[in-house]
Amino acid sequence: MAEISVELVAVERRLWSGKATMVIAQTTEGELGVLPGHEPLLGQLVEGGVVKIRTTDGDTVIAAVYGGFLSITGDGVSILAENAELADEIDIEQARAEVAAAQDADERARAAARVRAAGQTV
Repeated sequence: MAEISVELVAVERRLWSGKATMVIAQTTEGELGVLPGHEPLLGQLVEGGVVKIRTTDGDTVIAAVYGGFLSITGDGVSILAENAELADEIDIEQARAEVAAAQDADERARAAARVRAAGQTV
């Protein structure tokens, strides 16, 4: 099975790194799927996007991501986010409350990404 090295890093910490078979990320140009052997690319992540990483073990790592970049090289994929949160760390009730209380579009996008990353609908 073909695999790629992946690092999901936010400014304050490394969220996940390891081998994966696929990465899906939302960029300003649209949703992007990355498989082993993908051409080199640099993409800007959307504010309030969701990143999914399918590990070589068959697990899926999901994170809410707020801005940053996706870098694809011959060595692997780096997701460099301004801020990110793993789905299993998200309090879904708090995230839904944040969506309802959002004062502007950016706040709503961030809260909605947290809800989507946790596997729920807004």
